[in-house]
Parts: sequence; C-alpha cells; structure tokens
Amino acid sequence: AVLSRLSGQDDVVIGVPSANRGRGEIEELIGFFVNTLALRLDLSGEPSVSELLERTRRTALAAQEHQDLPFEQVVEIVQPPRHLDHTPLFQVMLAWQNNAVGSLDLPGLSVEAAGEGYDQVKFDLELSLCERGEEIAGTFGYATALFDQATIERQRGYLLALLRAMVADAGQPVGRIELLSPEERTYLLEELNRTDADYPSDLCIHELFEQQVRRTPEAVAVVHEDEALSYGELNARANRLAHHLIALGVKPDQPVAICVERSPAMVVGLLAILKAGGAYVPLDPAYPGSRLNQVLADAAPKLLLADAAGRAALGAEALASLTAVDLSDGARPWADQGADDPDPRALGLTPRQLAYIIYTSGSTGTPKGVMVEHRGVVNLTAWHVQTFCPQPETCCTLTAAVAFDASTWELWSALCNRSTLLLPPRAAAGDSSRLLQWWRDQPLDAAFLATPLAITALQDELVNPKLGHLLIGGDRLQRVPSRIPSPLKLINNYGPTEVTVVATSGRLLSDNAVPHIGRPIANTRIYLLDAHGAPVPFGAVGELY
Repeated sequence: AVLSRLSGQDDVVIGVPSANRGRGEIEELIGFFVNTLALRLDLSGEPSVSELLERTRRTALAAQEHQDLPFEQVVEIVQPPRHLDHTPLFQVMLAWQNNAVGSLDLPGLSVEAAGEGYDQVKFDLELSLCERGEEIAGTFGYATALFDQATIERQRGYLLALLRAMVADAGQPVGRIELLSPEERTYLLEELNRTDADYPSDLCIHELFEQQVRRTPEAVAVVHEDEALSYGELNARANRLAHHLIALGVKPDQPVAICVERSPAMVVGLLAILKAGGAYVPLDPAYPGSRLNQVLADAAPKLLLADAAGRAALGAEALASLTAVDLSDGARPWADQGADDPDPRALGLTPRQLAYIIYTSGSTGTPKGVMVEHRGVVNLTAWHVQTFCPQPETCCTLTAAVAFDASTWELWSALCNRSTLLLPPRAAAGDSSRLLQWWRDQPLDAAFLATPLAITALQDELVNPKLGHLLIGGDRLQRVPSRIPSPLKLINNYGPTEVTVVATSGRLLSDNAVPHIGRPIANTRIYLLDAHGAPVPFGAVGELY
C-alpha cells in the first residue's frame, strides 16, 4: 500500500524469498534451497484494509503452491524488458525471517551469528522483518544511488502510520489512509507555498504603464525597423484610440478582437482596448482562417481592430459581421480625440475585470478561451521586474506571437519597467532562423524564447554574450543543455494559460540530470495531489494543481 501511494501505481510486484523446504523429508538437509517468489498485488478499485489483506493472502498462498519453479525460469517465461540498472520483475523485496537464529554449542567450538549488519543490497529496497518477543522488528536496506537516508526515514514513517491506521479500522479504504505527519503536511502545503509578496493589486496593467509614462515620457518605448515611439507618444496614440473605442460602446469585460501584424500599431491597439475597459482577444494573421473564425464565433466580439494583413486573413465574410476599426498607417479618424488617460474608475474598471481572452491550442480538443484578469497580469509583471529586471532602462524583445500567452509576459514586463520593446522585422515573421539571427544582435539583459527556439539558439551559439537571463517555456524541455555559456542564467518556466502565463520558475544548471520547473512564483501556490485530492508524500507521484 505504501509503495502504491509513492509510485502512483495500483499494480505492484514485490519479491519474497522462500525457504523452499515444503516437505518434511528435506527439512534437515544441509544446502541452499532458497527461491524467490514475485507477488503481483492488485490495489485497484479502492480496496478496504481487510479486502487488501485478503487479496494479499490469496496471492501469497497461490505463489507458495508454485514455489518450486525457479525464479530464473519465471523470468525466461515472462521475458520482461531487461535493464542493467535493476532486477527483472521486481525491485523491492520483503523478507520474513521465521527461523530461530541463536548460538550453537559444538564440541570444542562456540558459534554465534556475526550480526545483522551488511553494507550491500541486491534490490532498490529491502525490508527484512522478524518476531522478537512481543515485537516485530527489522531493517530497511536501500540502494544509496537512488535514496538518501532522509527519504528512507520518511518512508519508514509512512509504513508505521499505515500500520497504525490499518489496525485501528479494517473497514477504511487503504488508499485514503493519511500517511503524512502533521509536520510534513505543513511543509508540503504551507512552507513550500510561502510566496506572498507585495504588488500593486489595486491597479490595472495599463495603469502601471501610465505611471511609467509620467516618469519617463521621452524614453523610447517601442522600436520596429525604422519606427520608434516614445512612452509619451505611445500613450497619446493609445489614449486617442481608447476614447474612440469608448464612443463605440466598449465596456469592462467586453471582448474586443485584434488581428494585426507585430508592429507599433499592434501595441497601440492592445493598450487602447485596455484603456477603454475592454478585454483584448488576440488573433494572429498567420493562423488559418478556420481557426480565426472559430475564435470569433466563440468569443463573439462586436468590435475588431485590424490592419491590412488582419483583414486579408479574416476574409470578407467574417468582417461583415463585425464593426471593424482600421489600424493601417494613415487611417486614424480618431486623431482629434483627447490624449488624456481615460479614468478606469469612471468606466467601472477594476483589477478584477478581464484584461484579455487568449485561446488554447486545442491540443486537448476544441480551443478554449481563457479569461485573464488585470490582477493576474499585474502580479506576473511585478514578479518579473523584481526577479529579472531590478535595473530599468533595458531592452526587451517580443518574439512570441500575440495569440500566444507568453506575448503578454514580454509586452507588459517591458512597458511597465521603462524598457525598450524591440519588435522583430517583418522579414523574420515565420522564419525562425532569421528571427534568431536578429534576436542574437539585440542588446538584451533578460529575454524570453519558446523552448524549442531557445535550445536551437544555445546549440547554434546564437546567444548574445551579454545576455544575463534566458527565460524559456511553452514546451516541455526534454533535457538540460550540456553547455550554458557564462554569465547566462537559463530559467525554465511552466504554467498553463489559465494561471497567467507562469506558475513556476527555476534556474537550470548544466549538471541537472532532469529538467525541473522550479518553484511557485509570487502569490502562486502549487500542490501535488493524489486521485482523492489529498497531498501526496514528499517525492511521490502526484498531479499538479
């Protein structure tokens, strides 16, 4: 039962040695007759304690009926996949010693056991038990290449907790018995989740940007090819468009679609939607028309911001059902609107309102629209700035497509920290090789790349030697790169779209045998739970919540 809980498996095989002296005639014979029985135990269907004991009894008796069949022949018959790092069929042995081992008095010779100590185990885990008076006592042997002493001591605690609970109530489901001590439960649920951190929870994300505008209106905010906008210019353009959108009826939580190529106009459009109180629904003009139409049908926006590329991608039929605002160069009928910041409170806008709706990839079925509030984006931005960009006046890139949630991370962490946001040239759109060549030459301190791009950049030595932090995510990292050039810090990030891009983050080192996803970020909690929603023991298999 303990092994099942630790491994997340309900099919467990345990090795048991058998004296193999089932006949009275061979009881006194000298010789090594011991065989090994592999007991396959079924813990499926949530058995009670008594039911599991009965299953185990039947399995043990059936195995003893066939104990004469040598273990090596069983292996030959089953033909399991063989590995040099562990034994076939089972890796855990339970030995019950019921032979009396005492002193022997021989003529002229005194004999006694040399002790129970040994320094070599044959299996990953070996539990050896015997009766000593009124007690059951024994030893745990373990492979030190796999386990440390603290791990085995914890597992001993799980075994004792399980035994106490089993004798207290034989009718309870064995899979629901609490294995954790109060101290370990507190450690797993609370101490590992002490992530509380101050952040401007009373502000919307565009208000953080407006604070930066007031501090550094002349600083360069966005650069794209030959075009550059200062913070003041970007804010004024976004405000004029925002007032126009408000006049068109945009209200808090209302979805507003935007289908624009990566450009300063795209940044203006996103800011304007937020300032007007709406929630932007980003559409990538490079996506197939069927995907774009599916998102439009599900989100049901009444308003669309688009440029020439966006209109071409959507097609006339989709455009006919929407009020479209043209963001192409020169088409700005809102140019005479006021350049002042719209008052979010007058609009009824709070940090609990939606900032955007981004659709999942659809890898698990129909793409789903994930609704993200301002406070989630603000927390993400505050954590990023404090962790990776304590010094402002840096340069950041926007390599993620606008319909990929990582773009919100790149975009707002730059514009809320007096950084210059560098947009890739049009020639790099859809060309990862050109994108990486351009990216390598930018004066970056911290930058994000999707995991496959980042691995390519590291392998092909396309990383700027001045880059301090390379943030990766969006795809599972199969293995840690063998070479991470100094002074680069490689940061692996994980998080579903539903938790605002990043839930966990951690630095990877080249000697990490297995890529990890780090610890929870600020104001985020993570739990590893079993099928019943209870926390799994430390180091055990569970589902991430």
